[in-house]
Amino acid sequence: MNAEVPRPRVLSGMRPTGALHLGHFHGALKNWVRLQATHDCFFFVADWHALTGEAQTPGQLEHHVYDMVVDWLAAGLDPEQCTLFIQSRMPEHAELFTLLAMSTPVSWLERVPGYKDQDTPSYGLLGYPLLQAADILIYRAQQVPVGEDQAAHVEITREVARRFNHQYGNTFVEPQALLSETARLPGLDGRKMSKSLGNGISMREAPQAVAEKLRTMPTDPQRVRRGDCGEPARCPVWPLHEVYTDEATRMQLASGCRSARIGCLDCKQPLIEAIQKEQQPWRERAEEWLTDPKRVHWILELGTERARAVARKTLREVRAAIGLGY
Repeated sequence: MNAEVPRPRVLSGMRPTGALHLGHFHGALKNWVRLQATHDCFFFVADWHALTGEAQTPGQLEHHVYDMVVDWLAAGLDPEQCTLFIQSRMPEHAELFTLLAMSTPVSWLERVPGYKDQDTPSYGLLGYPLLQAADILIYRAQQVPVGEDQAAHVEITREVARRFNHQYGNTFVEPQALLSETARLPGLDGRKMSKSLGNGISMREAPQAVAEKLRTMPTDPQRVRRGDCGEPARCPVWPLHEVYTDEATRMQLASGCRSARIGCLDCKQPLIEAIQKEQQPWRERAEEWLTDPKRVHWILELGTERARAVARKTLREVRAAIGLGY
């Protein structure tokens, strides 16, 4: 019999900010769900990384962690197919971060735009990309799913791995950015959907709330009255149609808008129905997990132990390579 070919390993994480919105799903989660069927996937809650953002109370952070994981499970992540774990439960990440810090030039970290843009950046923010590198390298992930605008973050990890391998011997895999098409969903104000802007629709939003939000969403600014002809390309709602509405329906809506045969509320109705249809199974699956929160905790416990076994093996090899194997 032929030995089973190992699946390529994938690593990705999200900072816990609470319940996720549609932009999170179409920008990352949708791809994660697809990858778990073909790759050896490790997905983690980046709660240490969350500490570099706005200050949160301890109870608030804990709530955000588990609320986000419920959304992961509701979206279709299957703990039987992928490994889910919490970053802060893995001191191995912090140890590798420390060891990598001994050979990483400060200038590599200072060039990251997020650091330069801060008035009073913390040491944790300066080290953010190096901790990210440790998150990836400790699992010898071959691929990191990112959008094209995030590929530069993976390149820093590749540089760190390359430098370590040159100094101490071939220890780390240089990960590749697994570029994916990510839908940039507009928020209710036309800007990118973002929790900080308060312009999102959450994955588990109540159907009536979804309808009310979309009905009041601004449309073509030049279509002031019902009888005015509109232009979908000017309408902030149209990019949502491009994600949710089939081509035949879009063509009918575009024609109706340009000729003023339909009003903006008529145009929005198919979108409302499509989003509500997508959300229904998420709400149903989430309800199952919310009625038994101990199951969510247990899944993360199992995932953390599975991740720890991999991380410890890598650390033993790193220590030996550096000369700390005593």
